[in-house]
This record gives sequence, C-alpha cells and structure tokens, in this order.
Amino acid sequence: MSTETVTSPTTVASTRDRSAAVTSTKVRTFVIVFSITATVVYVLCDLLGLPLFTFHPATGRLEWGYALPRRNEGPVMYWYGWLATTAIVTPVIAFLATLLPENVTRRIPLFLLWLLPVLAVPVMFWSLMSFWTK
Repeated sequence: MSTETVTSPTTVASTRDRSAAVTSTKVRTFVIVFSITATVVYVLCDLLGLPLFTFHPATGRLEWGYALPRRNEGPVMYWYGWLATTAIVTPVIAFLATLLPENVTRRIPLFLLWLLPVLAVPVMFWSLMSFWTK
C-alpha cells in the first residue's frame, strides 16, 4: 500500500491563490511604504545633516557621518552619504511595514506617493539655496 497523500486540484489551486494574494499584498505594502519613506528620509537627511559618510572629492577621502570641509581641500559632498542613509533606512522601514496587519496597511493613503515628492522639491530648493546664492 502507498502512503502518498492525494490532494485535489482545487485544494492546491486555492492554496496557491491564497499564497499569491498574501505575497501581492506584502509586495504592495513594501513598494508603497518604500516610496513614501524614501522621500521623507532623504529630505530629513538633508535638513538634519545626517549623511552616513562625507566624501572629500579633492582628496578622495571618506569620513563617517557629517564632516566639515578641511582647509585648502575644497568642498565636501554629502549627497552620497544621504543616498546611502536612505538606501539603508528605507528598505528596513518598508520591510517592517509588511509585518503590520493588512487592515492597517490598506489605510495608507496612496496620494502620498505623488504629494510628498512634490512637496519635497521646494523644501530641497530652500535647503540647498546657499549653494547657488553665494
């Protein structure tokens, strides 16, 4: 006698559909939260001076965190550090959001996907104005 378990095609299909539905809601949540969080984290990195590192292009040196320009070495670049900070923080927050119940994640307003980047543009212009008004 065989000890194989026979499963009906409908059971396999319903399990597959349920698994796909769970995966698609988790992916949806990850993408939405990632998109919203990336804008917020990037702007906060700029406004609060939170680069992961500072790059000195004239000497090719990297320093952890925020560093001021050194005498006779030219300007520093924080942009790479802001991007690195955003690239680390954003997926972590998006992953944590996938652990929330679906009824919570469905309440995330989708208009934030376009509104936050639009609102970030004037904020970034204002924060970087000192670079082109000197």
